Amino acid sequence: MQMLSGGCTNVKIRSLLTAGVFVFALAVGSTGLRAQTAPDNTKVNKRDRSKASPTADNAKENQTDRDIMQKIRKSIMDDKSLSTYAHNVKVISQNGSVTLKGPVRSDAEKQTIEQKAAEVAGAGKVTNQLSVKPAPKTKKTT
Repeated sequence: MQMLSGGCTNVKIRSLLTAGVFVFALAVGSTGLRAQTAPDNTKVNKRDRSKASPTADNAKENQTDRDIMQKIRKSIMDDKSLSTYAHNVKVISQNGSVTLKGPVRSDAEKQTIEQKAAEVAGAGKVTNQLSVKPAPKTKKTT
């Protein structure tokens, strides 16, 4: 390595190495600061272990059921007034009968999603197993 006017090259290399070590330490250290939280639907997932309970993996693969699920999902996703929870509900169609599962933020969302499903699948063909999980209350700052 050639020395340039008074060791500038060594200073630059040391500065780059120091910066690299700092960034690495920051990246590694910050991962330990994030706390793991339990998923919101742990109890619901236990309920879904029952063989009698419809789950997404045993939805029918026939064209009619796929079309029903796709149309309901599109209708839900197109409604921007619904929460992220509502956009992520499970829609399961088996032989034209639809089961809705998952948490939503309000009774109004629960009813809206059931209505959207009934518009596609037909009246009396929707089983609503959605649960209401209100948003956590935020602390007021004074």
